[in-house]
Amino acid sequence: MEVIKRNIKWIVSALLAIAIIPILITTYEVIFTKNQSVLFLGNYHPKVAFLVVTYYLFLLGLGVFWLVRQIIFISKLKNEKTKAEILFLKSQVSPHFFFNMLNNLYGLVAKDAQKAQELILKLSDVMRYSIYEGKKETVMLKEEIGFLKNYIELHKMRYHKGISVDFDCDVYENIKVVPLLFIILLENAFKHGVENVREGAYIKMSLAASQNEIGFTIENKYEKAENASGIGLKNLKRRLELIYPNQYKLTFSVTENVYKVQLILKNYD
Repeated sequence: MEVIKRNIKWIVSALLAIAIIPILITTYEVIFTKNQSVLFLGNYHPKVAFLVVTYYLFLLGLGVFWLVRQIIFISKLKNEKTKAEILFLKSQVSPHFFFNMLNNLYGLVAKDAQKAQELILKLSDVMRYSIYEGKKETVMLKEEIGFLKNYIELHKMRYHKGISVDFDCDVYENIKVVPLLFIILLENAFKHGVENVREGAYIKMSLAASQNEIGFTIENKYEKAENASGIGLKNLKRRLELIYPNQYKLTFSVTENVYKVQLILKNYD
């Protein structure tokens, strides 16, 4: 970036120098030729004057072309930087979840081989989606819903206590969305809600999508007001700022022992 800035300063200086040359020539004619009326290149042969003007126009056009190319290059560079940051944030989705599931598998293999096999298949689907579909800019919303449901099933297989998870969907056909957004909120509900609640743990989710808007709401019972902290929500907010600037609304509310989050995405096509 510093090299680009130096190049821009150099070309601007060169263009200014080129623009000053005609002024210097005119000043020279006024002072030394003592012409009462000075016309730039007025005393030059027409062909010479034409060549000089053409030369200046060529240099000016070349400078403008170079500046436009640099602006386009800088714009592309910023886009690539943004994409790289988004991929980095995606790579940090649900790391603790996968670690915990592998630990559970280790203890489950000897106790219940069949259940361990089922868990491995579900975990494989979730990991495959995170790795391959997560790299895409957008995915079909139905695929993202399937990913969320697999994630929920894995947690149900993991916990020994009974938990209630309701997921209500009302999705318009052929809707696309950026992958791995909602999973952060779902993981947060399990981590700070289900895992810490001794009795009556529950999660309620609803996802509604039309041609103009996607609305995702999730609430859970909690005992400690820790839901708004952690790297997951920070990553989510940063990704929303990069992908949906001024086109999203993320709100949090706490009522007694219920924690609720609502995410609205607009103009996402």
